[in-house]
Amino acid sequence: MRLNKYIAHHSSYSRREADKAIQDGYVKVNGEVETNPAIQVDENKPDVWISGKKVAPRDKYTVIVYNKAKGELVTKKDPKGRKTIYDTLEKKYRHFIPVGRLDFASEGVLLLTDASKVATALMESDLQRTYKIKIKGEITPDMEDAMLNGMTLEDASAGAHSHSKITHMTFKPFIGYQIQKNTPNYSTLKVAISEGKNRELRRFFAHFGAEVADLKRISFAEIELNNLPTGKSRFLTRSEYSALGKFLKEEKKNQEKLAQKLDNQKKQEQELHKK
Repeated sequence: MRLNKYIAHHSSYSRREADKAIQDGYVKVNGEVETNPAIQVDENKPDVWISGKKVAPRDKYTVIVYNKAKGELVTKKDPKGRKTIYDTLEKKYRHFIPVGRLDFASEGVLLLTDASKVATALMESDLQRTYKIKIKGEITPDMEDAMLNGMTLEDASAGAHSHSKITHMTFKPFIGYQIQKNTPNYSTLKVAISEGKNRELRRFFAHFGAEVADLKRISFAEIELNNLPTGKSRFLTRSEYSALGKFLKEEKKNQEKLAQKLDNQKKQEQELHKK
């Protein structure tokens, strides 16, 4: 992991603040002053200090659910001075890491945690994300076919952020969908997908000429808003923590199996070279 990202994940510093601290000589790695924000740090054996205080991952972790409002950016600071989620969240959550992002115009369930490993595991998972969507226009048979079977687009720039460089995208089949209203003017539906990155849903519907007017994430895996008001946060319930713990244990086992498999492959290759 890059040094600036490591500091931002495990302290109250934003990425930009971490960059400045590193460049100003306030950071030591393995006992030596380090001024390169991009240097790689081993999260498993960290020796990072900033202004005399050690920066290290915690064994325990906390996860909160935040009901993000429209018009908030999921970032610590915005150069243009626009409102961010951290302007609304309590100060004690300033060092929490968002699990993925909801764009400026989207709302709903956003998970945040004080442990980067938890954030990474959840972001990279295929756990179900459920959204309620309102689109301009009607839901067509072509849309339903793509929701059921997936599709690949060489140019998925429609519906993307204006600064996005990603054009080619593959959309996996939706886990499920439910049409709630279908009219020529506006239609609403509930969809469940396994990723949700890079404005995936806005790009999906834009491909069919349908603009997303409203997008709200109503759940992430088993975690729901539970009548949480907009702009408010809550801790996970005991059952939600239990489900998350089981998921993380399973992920750890999978990672260990993968590491062992790669290690065995490497040993086999070395043996072949010896022969």
